[in-house]
Amino acid sequence: MTFDYSRVFRSGLPPAESRWSGFPKYNFVGGHNDGASVPVEDFINASAKVLQREGTTLATYSLESGSQGYFPLRVFLAEYLNKTNGMQDSADNILLVSGSLQALDLVNDVLLSKGDTVIIEEAAYQGAIQRIKRLGVKIIGAPLDSVGIRMDILSNILDELKGEGVQPKYLYTVPTVQNPTGTVMPEERRLEFLNLSRKFEVPIFEDDCYADLTFDGRRPRAIRALDEDGRVIFCGTFSKTIAPALRVGYVVADWEILSQMLAMKRDGGSGALEQMVLGEYCPMHFEQHVIKLRDTLNEKCQVMLETIEAEFGTSADVRKPAGGIFLWVQLPDSVDTTKLFEVAIAEGVGINPGAEWVVDAETGKNKMRLCFGLPSKIQIREGVAALADICHREFGLPERGSNLPR
Repeated sequence: MTFDYSRVFRSGLPPAESRWSGFPKYNFVGGHNDGASVPVEDFINASAKVLQREGTTLATYSLESGSQGYFPLRVFLAEYLNKTNGMQDSADNILLVSGSLQALDLVNDVLLSKGDTVIIEEAAYQGAIQRIKRLGVKIIGAPLDSVGIRMDILSNILDELKGEGVQPKYLYTVPTVQNPTGTVMPEERRLEFLNLSRKFEVPIFEDDCYADLTFDGRRPRAIRALDEDGRVIFCGTFSKTIAPALRVGYVVADWEILSQMLAMKRDGGSGALEQMVLGEYCPMHFEQHVIKLRDTLNEKCQVMLETIEAEFGTSADVRKPAGGIFLWVQLPDSVDTTKLFEVAIAEGVGINPGAEWVVDAETGKNKMRLCFGLPSKIQIREGVAALADICHREFGLPERGSNLPR
């Protein structure tokens, strides 16, 4: 007889996962990237070099670099972030973590308690929304426009909370290639954001995971680069620029909060070999790799946009993002993308229903996020066409199963 664990599970657990049975044929789900762009040969060479030189340091938990992570990689990041984002941080202000998700967990561990309040973008990263909700923290969504959080409404929200005696713990934003909308907050608005942060004494949590992937290669200075008093906590990752499976992210912050995060990070250190390989690879190759990856993703994005226009016609409202790997698609109100997901996945088409990517699920009911990073151009064309046929069959939209001649 199998032991019944249901009697001892703690209350409040999320629904159990089903066994993984492989990716759908047309996989527009998650944050996967272009497989052909993974620098496999360069990684093989970097691995051999760094292991021959420093392999014995794997005998220690910290690679003889301390608990903040592999020192050469932190040095590279400090120099790179200074060059591209305008940040003036040294390697001592950088903590290497197991992907940006661990960065989110650590910031939450240090700052949040049950009953607290945070303000995030109304449409936001699913991982951030889920983590905050599981802590019993109140989330307030700040509306977005075509360039990010609306500062007038954010100011009103902060005023109302102050009047109620509520002090938010942080303001969360993905300002450069926002997830899921793909917009970029201009520097003028970043300065407004900082001014509100100072006025109401609320720190900013800047999630910059996609900033290197702007299609034109340009981006405003990071909010942390504009910060003069250490109120911005910054995080990034190599998941979107090189490979998600590496699970290497980083936090940049002043020592006051970084030291508290280190006290909470009791995992013996994040993946050492990955850090060593990146530390060897990045100084010579990273910038050129990113340039090529941008071009590849831009081409795939254009294919998906053109196919959505051809297959869905005016039934789909979608704008080209400034970069990244996602499209945020709005369908007519009669379409429930959660139901669309359930039917589509059974037929080999994976999508992210919009309700999972917004603070108020109702506002995302007719939206969906499509990832174009992983599938080939052929798979994008075939998969979007199949999705349009399913949507037509289930909801009567688009009015024809396809706007392309058959």
